Amino acid sequence: MIQAFNDLRISASGLSAERLRMDTIASNMANAETTHGANGQPYRRKVAVFQENLNEALDSNGNYEENLMGVKAVGIKDDNSAFRRVYDPSNPDADATGYVSMPNVNILNEMADMMTATRSYEADVSAINSEKSMFSKALEIGK
Repeated sequence: MIQAFNDLRISASGLSAERLRMDTIASNMANAETTHGANGQPYRRKVAVFQENLNEALDSNGNYEENLMGVKAVGIKDDNSAFRRVYDPSNPDADATGYVSMPNVNILNEMADMMTATRSYEADVSAINSEKSMFSKALEIGK
């Protein structure tokens, strides 16, 4: 592959990663009040996990060379922090003492994470637009 497109590939992988993160955050926010899921437990907050995507190849001397190819999703994991306990004896999910276990989702934290993901997404779009502009200028030189 042409080395000039590596930056585009890295930015595109960032767009994909941030979209997954925003989807996960949206799911958390939508289920912030879900006290009874399919497993009988309150909704447990999810977190998208990423790692760098490296391409190892042999260089001309026979040595391994790592090339960064962006990021990749390795999974969506549960946040194992404790559930919130709220006193609401009228709730059908309340225990014998009247307390309901609520999801471990904090809307303020989710909003802050969403803003961070949005800014990262915008930065990746800006990088792609800059790269496209540089390619266009380089092509104009050849005219």
